[in-house]
Amino acid sequence: MGPIGKLKLGQNPMATATIAAVVILMNFIVIASAADVPKLEIFPSQKVQRKAVGQAMILTCRPNVPSPNLVADLQWKDNMNNTILPKPTGRNPPMFTEYMTGTESLALIINHLSVEMEGKYYCTASYATNEILETSVTVKTYVGITWTNAPENQNPILGEDYVVRCEVKADPNPTIDWLRDGDQIRTGEKYVVETNGLLIRNVQESDDGIYTCRAAVLETGELVERTIRVEVYSRPAITYLPTTLEATEGKPFSANCTATGKPVPEIFWIKDATQQNVATADRFQVNPLTGVLNINSVTQDDYGTYTCIAKNDAGVVDQKTKLNVLITPSIHFLYNVTGDSQKEIALTCRAKGRPAPEITFSRWGSDDEYAAGVQVDDERITLEQHFDEEKGESSGTLRIARAQRSDDGLYQCKARNTGGTAYATGHITVQFPPDFSHMKDLPPVFSWEERKVNLTCLAMSIPNATIEWRWNGKPLKDLNDKNLQIVGTGPRSDLIVHPVARQYYSVYKCVATNILGTSQIDIQLKEARVPEPVPAAEPKQLTATSITFDIRSPPVEFGMPITAFTVQYKEAINPDWSTAMNRSWSPDSPYIVEGLKPQTMYHFRFAARNQVGLGMWGVNTQQSTPKRSAPEEPKPLHSPVQNDIEEPVVVSPYSDHFELRWSVPADNGEPIDFYQVKYCPGVKMAGTWHELENQCQSVEVADSTSYEMSRLAGNTYYRIELRAHNIIGFSSPASVIMKTTRGIDVIQMAERQVLSSASIVGIAVGGVLLLLFIVDLLCCVTINMGVMASMCRRTKRSPSEIDEEAKLGSPNGWRFPKPNCSGQLVKEPPPSPLPLPPPVKLGGSPMVSPSDEKQPLQTPTESIKQNSTVEFDGKFVHSRSGEIIGKNSAV
Repeated sequence: MGPIGKLKLGQNPMATATIAAVVILMNFIVIASAADVPKLEIFPSQKVQRKAVGQAMILTCRPNVPSPNLVADLQWKDNMNNTILPKPTGRNPPMFTEYMTGTESLALIINHLSVEMEGKYYCTASYATNEILETSVTVKTYVGITWTNAPENQNPILGEDYVVRCEVKADPNPTIDWLRDGDQIRTGEKYVVETNGLLIRNVQESDDGIYTCRAAVLETGELVERTIRVEVYSRPAITYLPTTLEATEGKPFSANCTATGKPVPEIFWIKDATQQNVATADRFQVNPLTGVLNINSVTQDDYGTYTCIAKNDAGVVDQKTKLNVLITPSIHFLYNVTGDSQKEIALTCRAKGRPAPEITFSRWGSDDEYAAGVQVDDERITLEQHFDEEKGESSGTLRIARAQRSDDGLYQCKARNTGGTAYATGHITVQFPPDFSHMKDLPPVFSWEERKVNLTCLAMSIPNATIEWRWNGKPLKDLNDKNLQIVGTGPRSDLIVHPVARQYYSVYKCVATNILGTSQIDIQLKEARVPEPVPAAEPKQLTATSITFDIRSPPVEFGMPITAFTVQYKEAINPDWSTAMNRSWSPDSPYIVEGLKPQTMYHFRFAARNQVGLGMWGVNTQQSTPKRSAPEEPKPLHSPVQNDIEEPVVVSPYSDHFELRWSVPADNGEPIDFYQVKYCPGVKMAGTWHELENQCQSVEVADSTSYEMSRLAGNTYYRIELRAHNIIGFSSPASVIMKTTRGIDVIQMAERQVLSSASIVGIAVGGVLLLLFIVDLLCCVTINMGVMASMCRRTKRSPSEIDEEAKLGSPNGWRFPKPNCSGQLVKEPPPSPLPLPPPVKLGGSPMVSPSDEKQPLQTPTESIKQNSTVEFDGKFVHSRSGEIIGKNSAV
């Protein structure tokens, strides 16, 4: 250091400032002088340029001279001191020079740097003709990190050791480490970091995931990561494939080969005999995902061994199976057979198939098959079976010893194997001699009044029988009697008899003959007569206007049943039966005579009718009707449930209401005007009924035979009393014990009393009724008309006036029931087959409706009266008009 440097700057500030100024001035002079020196500059300006092999680079040489136009021969020389030429047209050499547009710079462009290009490159030029300018740059190369074997998706096999590959090339050599989920993996029991990758021992599904391979070059500072997705695969395994398969010829077939693996394996079917993938064959379809093999229609050629192959990226597995083709049975021999009764009959059936089918028989229409050997329930029948497996044939023979008529019929042969069942039907005909068993219990044939009659003879036989008629031991065909005509000679023959004389009412013999024998039967022709007189007819039930009789039928001949019973009746004071009324009933209907007068004696006589006509009158009896009285007790229409020891109980299906229904009882001479229904809740204590009298309710029901009791208590017993009422009084009560079901208890909150819409409607209706009452009262007072006037007149009648009205046919009397007084109880009779005139009143006789028609014995043709016939169909009684029956009414 000179003297200036040895000065202590802190001691003389003025000197320090002076020295600093001198230094700055000297540096400025140096820079100014340097700027005037011509030179070449290379960019980038570093003297050593490091680039990775394979990369592209550009070096630019620019003159830095006072007068750029004096620069000449600017060029680049390579590491071998060879001049680098500019880029030729249409070519792209690995290294060339190129002037940069808008500048005086010359660029050296290297498209792909190689190791051989490493070295010193020069840029030279001449300046002002005689000055040579030169500068250089050193290019050094290195090999960058390159992944040579590091797939981004790798698939280890389940249960095996696997190296996750990650091979890297670099110069200088790199270092490798591994990460999983951001954490570094170190060598241990599970993982081993190797030079070529990461070893995973005994790979499991839990090893699935994302792994990171990280490469670093410490000399260059290069760090590169490679993300590798690891998905564990499993080798395919066939889980289901039967060792043998069975298909049926001519039918579709399906088989399944199931395999597991990851990824899902693809399945192939190979026929071993031809090594053909059956997916490409006709009639075959294979689903490669499910392994299902379908054959549209199996043929015998499909028989053989097949291999199921399951393949995925983890491996291949195969398994073999054998396909047996079954041949559906076919019956090729079955003929109808005919045999005689009491002899052996054999029915044989033959069939083909593979395996050889089993053959059985069954009667047509029955599912029960005959078992092989002797039948347990019929030792006469034996089933024989024979099999030939080599030929695929079998036969079955059904043998019937001592054949009977019941063995005749259709038989079904069934040939069955695992491929299916074939059916064929054959007939066994059992021949037998003529038989008349079906005619043994037939009644005789009847005729009367010389009516022609048909005597039919039908012989059961195989083969058909020939029929011959005989009378008094002689063939009818030889008599040539025009009153005996034969139609047909077998197996059915009809003998038409015209019984013009009593000799024709006789026994005729039918003789049937076939090749197996002869049989005969007697057919009797009888003369039919009218029934005997009715032996007895007793009154069973009396009312003021009707009598129900119990009629005993007279003895009848087999084949001539009673078709009707007829009664004639008149008042005892009338001596003339010709003016009597009559009524007819079918034998199965109630025998009821209606429309009678109360407190009147009647004479009755009865007769029976058959196909011939009306029999003699019998059982001439007298019977008086009781006086008009209260109605009969009505009958409730409810089925009680006997759940009480002492009294049956009717159970309501509801907890708060019950509909009581009943039938219309006899009114006993006066129409029923209403019914009274009374019901009281109660309990039974120690077998005694206790009613809650203060809770009883009573209502009157008009024009109806039902009443719905509402607002009942749930799970409560009620005693119901039902009475019918007419002008005379009440009937005896019909009693019913009813129990409601258990209801649902509902707690209701008390609400503030308000006027509801129902109350408003009730007030309005009450106002209208009050207005009508006032108008009716005024009509009663002023003109003696209206409802109140009618009621006043009615209440003033005396019993004698009532009787007089009944005698004179008053509308208020018993002859004219009030319209609609019984609602819908009386069912309308079915329409009469003949037109009927309107009912009229003749000679004081009661007015009748079409269901109460009456007819005197002798009525002029211009009369409108007709007979009535009563028929009972089990539910209702129907009345129909019929023939006029007179005093001399023999038919």
